Amino acid sequence: MNSKRVIFLLLAVIVAGTTAFLARAWLQGERAAILAQSGLHHEAPPAPTIQVLVARAAVHTGQIVKPDDLRWQSWPQGSLAPTYIVEGKRPLSDFVGAVARGPIAPGEPVTEGKLVLAGTRGFMAAVLQPGTRAVSVPITATSAVSGFIYAGDRVDVLLTHQLNTAQGQHNATETILRNALVIAMDQKLDFSPGDKPDVGKTATLQLTPKQSEIVTLAVKMGDLSLVLRSLQDEDGRDPETAENAPAEPGNSYVRDEQVSRLIVDSAPPAPAAAPGAPKEGPAIFVLRGSARSKQELDGTTHDGPSEEAKTPGDPKAAEAKPGDKRGVPFTRTPSVTQ
Repeated sequence: MNSKRVIFLLLAVIVAGTTAFLARAWLQGERAAILAQSGLHHEAPPAPTIQVLVARAAVHTGQIVKPDDLRWQSWPQGSLAPTYIVEGKRPLSDFVGAVARGPIAPGEPVTEGKLVLAGTRGFMAAVLQPGTRAVSVPITATSAVSGFIYAGDRVDVLLTHQLNTAQGQHNATETILRNALVIAMDQKLDFSPGDKPDVGKTATLQLTPKQSEIVTLAVKMGDLSLVLRSLQDEDGRDPETAENAPAEPGNSYVRDEQVSRLIVDSAPPAPAAAPGAPKEGPAIFVLRGSARSKQELDGTTHDGPSEEAKTPGDPKAAEAKPGDKRGVPFTRTPSVTQ
């Protein structure tokens, strides 16, 4: 075959292929334009999604998570991080009652690293407000309202102890703290509506460092009692800050004589007389001329100085020395002859 014919055939094939490719591209462009004008074009299929746990509203550091603070939200499966909490693997109830380690923005995915779950290490420290301490006090059924005090309640702390006074021994009860927050009863930090009253052995209170010292010393002084306060008792505080309001010092007390009219203060005992000191009591003064003597009822006689023994004009003669046991000085009045 002639080489010229071969080259001509190759050029014809290349031109035909290029023409066919251009024609196909032009036809596809025209078709797309027609579909776009007629509204018959098809959208791309949506990417697969999965339900992820996110914050419904802003969660602050140290806030206890409630059911209304979380929700499930669709999330693209292609951008799913391994730390995200996926629906079906963990229920939402597992994270209710947890404490936020840091702030969580609305719509931000929640991870286990951002929450401190109840019962795990560090949960109590996360519950405490900055600058406060957790102090546990012993309780009984009588001192803790028969088990009707739960975590989150507000209580007054009362101390009952004995007083040793000059009038004797008395009992007294005083309010040492008011509006203290209970953060745990025994080891329970939450309460469900279906729970039955359970009397624990200890109650944990959130207090300031100084109040912690007061309560620790009060445990050694006598018996402590917790008095439950009403949820509506805000004492004029701002409702927004009342939830985290600190405890306040107590300002009232009652003594046993205020409770029972049969209890009276006994008089303090009289001081004992010094050995050898003359006994105080009724006495008789006997005058014989210018001499004077003091005679006790028991027969004891104390002689006093005579008038002649005193120096005339001596100012000390008419003065009674403090504590003088010889009685009041006496001066005879000479008779006047008419």
